[in-house]
Amino acid sequence: MSEQIPRAQRLAQDAAEAADVRRWRTHPDVVALQVERIRAQVDRLCWAGIILGLAFTTANVQWFAAAGAAFGSLPWLTAWLLDPTVCLVLLAILRAEQVTARYQVHTGRWVRAAKWLTLAATYVMNTWSSWAAGSPAGVVLHSVPPMVVFVAAEAVTDLRDKLTDAVQVAHVNASNVHELPAPARERPARRLFADYLAEARQAWTPDVKVTPAWVREVTGCSRGLSSRLATALADEVRHDR
Repeated sequence: MSEQIPRAQRLAQDAAEAADVRRWRTHPDVVALQVERIRAQVDRLCWAGIILGLAFTTANVQWFAAAGAAFGSLPWLTAWLLDPTVCLVLLAILRAEQVTARYQVHTGRWVRAAKWLTLAATYVMNTWSSWAAGSPAGVVLHSVPPMVVFVAAEAVTDLRDKLTDAVQVAHVNASNVHELPAPARERPARRLFADYLAEARQAWTPDVKVTPAWVREVTGCSRGLSSRLATALADEVRHDR
């Protein structure tokens, strides 16, 4: 027995520590902090993939727009402006959706139409030469980066929206987890049979018929106790008369 008592105490301490850790891990503020860290990681990775994909498409679109113009000539230089023009609009939309998705504000049809139009324009300019040349390998090669950008642009919005939902769910579920410990909660004083009977006696008037339902209404007692109270109060009323 002498060895079991310290072991039981250690287990109790471990259980209390585990409960405290779980309570803090599920605390809405802690969950919100963890979600913000994950949100930042998701944003960085998605933005890195999108920017790399757009950089790849910029070189392809320049070659497509230059159409064999001499290196350094005016048409060759202006061809570099075509894809950045489309990409800047796309990046502006994605940056705005980064904020709207955080607060679950849904954008309108024109925003989605502009995003799809810029992505479609990038895809067409990247793959047109391969389609015209009848090169399946070229179509696949030049289709992957625009498609990755398109999927990432759509997925990152949903991911931000769901991350916000995770924070809100944590706040909703926290009400049952973070109540004060039992010794710290205020407990109502225990009421005795005589206390309920005195309250019912004070509420009774001569025009009232004493029933268990009436006793429950004026005292808030349980159904089982209301019958005893009604019997006791009815006996007192009869004796008084």
